Amino acid sequence: MKTLWIVEDHAAFRRTLVRVLNSEPDLQCPRDFDSCEKALAALTRDDAPDLILLDVGLPGMSGLDGIRLFKERAPKSLIVILTVFEDDDKVFQAICAGAAGYLLKTSSVTDITQAVRDALAGGSPMNPRIARRVLDMFSKLAPKQSDYGLSEREKEILQLMTTGLIKKEIAGRLTLSIHTVDTYLRRIYEKLEVNTRTGAVAKALKEGLV
Repeated sequence: MKTLWIVEDHAAFRRTLVRVLNSEPDLQCPRDFDSCEKALAALTRDDAPDLILLDVGLPGMSGLDGIRLFKERAPKSLIVILTVFEDDDKVFQAICAGAAGYLLKTSSVTDITQAVRDALAGGSPMNPRIARRVLDMFSKLAPKQSDYGLSEREKEILQLMTTGLIKKEIAGRLTLSIHTVDTYLRRIYEKLEVNTRTGAVAKALKEGLV
């Protein structure tokens, strides 16, 4: 039997959740609170729930501020946010603070119950719109791929370098003078911020430049 707490200031919504969760054969919700302060006062490591359903917009301490305190006092208790807020900043703050899931109150009680089970099973339940926002946020955080401003000719020469061709062979393949190839190589090294042929080839292969 898994134990849940609910921290939610909307009394009718909180009572509905308590009733629904207590009707499940494998779940029980013995405690519910209308503020983080009251829940934190009742929380001890020896008497901690398996999961806390936590609202964000609460009187006094917000749910976002409460996440870290809940995790400090009961590290094994999972936190699943259940809120009306779906803006990027709150989603990001909740995830960074240690929330195991992020649900919207527009979710059905069936979806909320399933999300609780998913979190208890090791998942990270999220409303589909929230999941999309999270993916978008992390894609923006990912380092942007760069071609270092290489021209098409410089990329062509770099490609030939990765195949093992030496300077003379590159000049012959592209019908260029060795002096011209030398000039291109200096530009390539400068743009890639390397000093050797080996360094240029290694960087090109590692970063998918060719």
